[in-house]
Amino acid sequence: MRLPIRPDHPIRTHFCGLVENAFFTELGLCEPKLTAYLADLLVDFMHVDRLSLLRRALGRDFAQMAALLSVLEPQDARKSVEERDRDVYRHIGDLTLFWTGVFPEYLRSRRGGDLLNAYVEQGKRSYAASARLAHPDDRPPADLLLSLSEEFETCVHGLGLVRRNWNDVRPDDADGPRDLVY
Repeated sequence: MRLPIRPDHPIRTHFCGLVENAFFTELGLCEPKLTAYLADLLVDFMHVDRLSLLRRALGRDFAQMAALLSVLEPQDARKSVEERDRDVYRHIGDLTLFWTGVFPEYLRSRRGGDLLNAYVEQGKRSYAASARLAHPDDRPPADLLLSLSEEFETCVHGLGLVRRNWNDVRPDDADGPRDLVY
């Protein structure tokens, strides 16, 4: 079981700043719920178990990816089939958004770029499906999932800006993250 990275951890603060800068300043998209979700997404994928999941899911068709996610993600016996489906769709959206936004060059190098386009389309469909299955009190809420679907390409571009900006941060930068191990 992975331990969550605490809300005040420097790496979370760092990613929040990078995401907010890219979306608010560079893209002019001021949606705090969206940017908070994207910063959390980046932090969540820092865990070794999530990276392992990413590596196993990459290159599989989306039916295989859904099956893989349903087996590898911890199951809550109290969840209905609809709730589990909602989570699987959201996870597929998250995986596709992460890969297309942070590592698009890898997807472009596979199958002549078709994989990148397939990931974008599947990500949009997955977030939309997750939103349709959401109940009013679910987290993340349906309106956020729908925004992720509708603004998928903008989120991809914004995450690309975040990656470019995190590559520009030097370890000895006085304003950069320190004490990143939790």
